[in-house]
Amino acid sequence: MIVVLKNGTPTDEITRISEDLQDTWKVTVEKSVGARKVILGLIGDTTTIDKMQIQEFSPWIEQVLRVEKPFKRVSREFRHGEASEVVVPTPNGRVYFGEHHPVVVVAGPCSVENEAMIVETAKRVKAAGAKFLRGGAYKPRTSPYAFQGYGESALDLLAAARQATGLGIITELMDAADLPAVAKVADIIQIGARNMHNFSLLKKVGAQEKPVLLKRGMSATIDEWLMAAEYILASGNPNVIFCERGIRTFDGKYARNTLDLSVLPVLRSLTHLPIMIDPSHGTGRSEYVPSMALAAIAAGTDALMIEVHPNPARALSDGPQSLTPEKFDRLAQEMSVLGKVVNRWSIPTLVTSV
Repeated sequence: MIVVLKNGTPTDEITRISEDLQDTWKVTVEKSVGARKVILGLIGDTTTIDKMQIQEFSPWIEQVLRVEKPFKRVSREFRHGEASEVVVPTPNGRVYFGEHHPVVVVAGPCSVENEAMIVETAKRVKAAGAKFLRGGAYKPRTSPYAFQGYGESALDLLAAARQATGLGIITELMDAADLPAVAKVADIIQIGARNMHNFSLLKKVGAQEKPVLLKRGMSATIDEWLMAAEYILASGNPNVIFCERGIRTFDGKYARNTLDLSVLPVLRSLTHLPIMIDPSHGTGRSEYVPSMALAAIAAGTDALMIEVHPNPARALSDGPQSLTPEKFDRLAQEMSVLGKVVNRWSIPTLVTSV
């Protein structure tokens, strides 16, 4: 249930209404400040609450509405139709994720392999316009014999890349025991597809302050994905970004996954949270990545995650889906042109490479 307050409601009146609602119905009241409205969200058992009774609490109350979706905090209804934004401080300044901001580009290798490689890749993707470096320190793999990442030592290399470039860092968390180490380096903590249903891990990242990138599970429905985000928000962390990375369908011969670009309009209607598209995992083939990246911009994505490796043929993981820095440069120019057409781009067109 949400209580929409009128424009200009005094701060002390907002506090009084919140306290009265909590005391009368024993619910938790969460305040959300939008561009035009202040909204109070009532969390708890609201089935017996009479909307008219709440309406009479104060002349500053404009409207009382029930949130019908099972995902309450994640629902767009919870913000009365307004989009939210996730603001991430980085050494190069604040970066804004949201539908009213330019598309944010995240790029880098699947795995951190050595310092020279990760620092050089970071410099190249920054020159092409990326705001964040992605790189795996801990790698979930289907085979126990495949490369699993270098762990905590790779986090140190990501920190070195940030020091050299000022890029924000996104890296995956697999185990709650590693949360302090990952949170020390990461500006955004990624929860991968295989852990989307790891509810205890979702609660842990929900109880800390770093923004969370929540990737869609390989066979997850949209409702399941939204409810996974609800776990994070319900634990106290409002800063969640959805990431579509392809789902498993009946045809895996020509592409690794099926990139579900339809989630962009669907999620936009259901949730206020920002949306990212990962065309690298979504297709598994580097030659398909540019087309899907451009399609995602046209469809309204808030961010893109693209894998870039200086020598994909020798990558320790996911080489076939990685672009070389030169191909990423060209894609950056194409994305800039399209992004400006749809008024979602602020990065200057790349002219020369470093």
